[in-house]
Parts: sequence; C-alpha cells; structure tokens
Amino acid sequence: MGAPKGVARKGVLTALRPDPHRGNGQYPIAWLHICAPLGAIPTATSRCACGWDRSAVGRRQVLALVDDHAAHRDVCPLRSSQEGRAAA
Repeated sequence: MGAPKGVARKGVLTALRPDPHRGNGQYPIAWLHICAPLGAIPTATSRCACGWDRSAVGRRQVLALVDDHAAHRDVCPLRSSQEGRAAA
C-alpha cells in the first residue's frame, strides 16, 4: 500500500542551484551579453557587480564595448587583489 519505494513523498524532487556561498569561493561578478542576429543590428550590454553598466548598438560600438569590458577587468575594485596592495 502507499507509494512505491524511491518515489518522493510530497511531489517531485527538483534540481537546486548550488549555494553560491559554498564551493571554491568563485562566482561571476561581470557579464557581457551580445545579441547579433543574422541580418540585424547587433547590441551588447556589459554589467559588473561594482556598478559598471554600459550598452552599445551597432557593430562598431559593440566591438568597442567588448574591448572596454575586457579593460574593466584590470581596474574593477571587486577583482583587484588586496594582497598586492598590502605588499606594495
């Protein structure tokens, strides 16, 4: 009687996202989203948890934003190493 073995008691088990505070301590802080459909004008957005938020429309501006996004990695206060600053 009752449910067969191995069946969830109250509904279906679902996959849960891992806890961002566990694991190896790495988590995303910056995102670059590019949308370039065939035959349409490309768009892009670059966002960072530090507050960096830029967008671009058109091929030339999108390519420039990709470069700006990569350059932001070097100056982002969330990515800079505190150890290097203390040693200097």
